[in-house]
Amino acid sequence: MKYKLIAIDMDGTLLNSQNQISKRNAKALYKAMEKGIYVVLTTGRILPSAYYYAKSLNLGNPIIACNGAIITSKGKDNIIYESKLEIDASKEIVELGNKQNIHFHFYDRNTYYTKIPQEGIVQDYSSYLDSLGEQGIEVEVIENVIETIETKKPNIYKFVFVDDDKGKLLNFRKELNSIKGINVSSSWHNNVEIMNEGVSKGNALEYLCNKLNIDKSQIVAIGDNENDVSMFKTAGLSIAMENGDSIIKKHAHLVTHTNDEDGVAKAIEKYVLNS
Repeated sequence: MKYKLIAIDMDGTLLNSQNQISKRNAKALYKAMEKGIYVVLTTGRILPSAYYYAKSLNLGNPIIACNGAIITSKGKDNIIYESKLEIDASKEIVELGNKQNIHFHFYDRNTYYTKIPQEGIVQDYSSYLDSLGEQGIEVEVIENVIETIETKKPNIYKFVFVDDDKGKLLNFRKELNSIKGINVSSSWHNNVEIMNEGVSKGNALEYLCNKLNIDKSQIVAIGDNENDVSMFKTAGLSIAMENGDSIIKKHAHLVTHTNDEDGVAKAIEKYVLNS
């Protein structure tokens, strides 16, 4: 077997527009695992959310969550790597976000911290928070973020800033350059994601494959957005989704169908199972 590990992004890739894993996608993953191939969810999502979907597929493989800030071996409690943001850097990030008036949330291992968003960011906010709870995610709605960071000192793995004003987000990214010790990326057209310096899906994937004694040439990576670029650079075969951002397609060896057309399954069937 030419490939030994498949690293798969979730949103816009493995999950369809209804946040579900199609039967064909699931079947392709099962067939790959039957051949002894590692199937690794490689996502920007908080760890319990990634574990929720992994459990639904009976995946016992490692998980890369929070854009590479956390790696688990078997089960969500067996963490083999983690990298959190420093308290001072986190406070600077919050102050800059408040200055720009951009809504944000942040994660520790199991908790989603948020303020009530501005009108229009989340249409049905209560329903959204309920869905997080169903995935085993603790939700904490806070008023004073700086105070929470100073007193509770959570291990913050990722910030997510959301705004539909692209110019505003672009300016925000430029201003983030003044903060030391962070890495900035994006997983959607309307967000900016901030992790600790050195954190990326690609670095996490490289770390994991060194542990598993898997060569880069034996890695297949499938994704749809900017935060997947680093793992595309790490993989022997990189496959972008047709619905993906133009930036990811520029770094891909191949482009498969969309996430609503079983693009993951079609790629695995053609390039992995038949190789």
